[in-house]
Amino acid sequence: MPRHLPVCDDCTPAPAVKVKPSKADEVLAGLAWAVAHPVRVRILRILLAKKGCVCGELVEMLPLAQSTVSQHLKVMKDAGLIQGEIDGPKVCYCVRPDGLEKVETTVGGL
Repeated sequence: MPRHLPVCDDCTPAPAVKVKPSKADEVLAGLAWAVAHPVRVRILRILLAKKGCVCGELVEMLPLAQSTVSQHLKVMKDAGLIQGEIDGPKVCYCVRPDGLEKVETTVGGL
């Protein structure tokens, strides 16, 4: 026997229309993915507190292998939240202010 859900008086079913995700939807999804892991949130907090960081220092601060930290940094860099500059054999990462602003604007626009 099919189950029928109650419908409130003010609600009418929306027409079944297929809508392709907008560019704004894609941006929000990318930013959400970049901060969807607790380690990436922790890395972001560390970088904000230090005003920059060398990858080796991050590895020392986190209970993860260097390759795992690098994977998290790549996700964040691809989303535009951080940037990395090569400094000899090391890469120095820092937070991109425009990336943080994009998160605030995009999430605030929901």
